[in-house]
Amino acid sequence: MPTKPKRESAPGKRPISITAVVDCVGALATGSVHGNLYLYDTNKAGGSTGLGTEELRTRVRRGDQILWSVLVLECEAYAAIDEVLIDPDVCEPVRKVYPGTDIAYWIGTVKKDDVQDLSYQIRFKFGSRDEPITSTLSPSLVG
Repeated sequence: MPTKPKRESAPGKRPISITAVVDCVGALATGSVHGNLYLYDTNKAGGSTGLGTEELRTRVRRGDQILWSVLVLECEAYAAIDEVLIDPDVCEPVRKVYPGTDIAYWIGTVKKDDVQDLSYQIRFKFGSRDEPITSTLSPSLVG
């Protein structure tokens, strides 16, 4: 009997969530997220390191979908991601809003397999402050 041909597993859209936990009061008081930002992702089992720090290293491969969102430590505070500053040749995040809400997130798909420690920055909006605050220490995507 002939055997079935094996299906090649194409790179899938593996979702990886990156959550920025921010101390809004601290960021507003200092004008910086340094020491007020804690980054986590859902790919620790896949090799991500630096969880809970400003220098999260998220392990990725081509086809992975990255979703950036923000959580605040203070329940009455407002924070949002204003922009994810990353090389668009590797990942081009776009702003989306959850249906029926005003809660925004950023999502992008990794375009390359050979990502070599690609640093990026996150620009945040806090409270009623007009000027965004950009992360100083850079998290990165690594292949």
